[in-house]
Amino acid sequence: MTRVIMHGCNGHMGQVITKLAEEDTDVEIVAGVDPFDDGHNSYPVFSSIEKCDVDADVVIDFSSAKAEDALIDYCTASKLPVIVCTTGLSEAQLTKIREASEKVAVLKSANMSLGINTLFKLLQDAARVFCDAGFDVELVEKHHNKKLDAPRSGERAQRNPKEIGISAVRGGTIVGEHEVIFAGEDEVIEFKHTAYSKSVFAKGSIEAAKFLAGKPAGYYDMRDVIAAKQ
Repeated sequence: MTRVIMHGCNGHMGQVITKLAEEDTDVEIVAGVDPFDDGHNSYPVFSSIEKCDVDADVVIDFSSAKAEDALIDYCTASKLPVIVCTTGLSEAQLTKIREASEKVAVLKSANMSLGINTLFKLLQDAARVFCDAGFDVELVEKHHNKKLDAPRSGERAQRNPKEIGISAVRGGTIVGEHEVIFAGEDEVIEFKHTAYSKSVFAKGSIEAAKFLAGKPAGYYDMRDVIAAKQ
């Protein structure tokens, strides 16, 4: 049984993970950390990570950037593995996380979905074949209209053959859709992943927690989680 501290337990993702963990016999959330709590969780909740005195095997972090430094300090001092899912971190914080991985196990990925990370592995194999054969590569990514970042270019020029074209769509409540197109002479190959809810990221986080518990110091990502399943 993997014992988890849910850092940011009362946020949206924290609650999705809590629900999924209740249905998983191999993991248990033994404590939560959140400055706002109404007592509805089945586990004790602490207002800050420094106040948490519950033994655990790993921390899942879906909180805010302002709480990240204290979390990394706590996990480093306690030698407690941590899965960093919080976004919007500064370059200084990212450097701090890298440095912490020299003393404790840290897992950080841009996307926690098992599906999308398996797709990444398939794309690596496909790219070796199609890119060397002169196929054009296009990426179409779609997200909800609240997502602030969107790669765009206003340049009017023929694209370099080695450049990957990126199209960004922002609309409605789209959770996440990624499509990679390899377009060659008289044939097109498409790879696509669609997330219908944020539970796919929560499920990936739980699988990452099972993987990271007991691991030695180092910097891990979801590719390591997937490799361990093969």
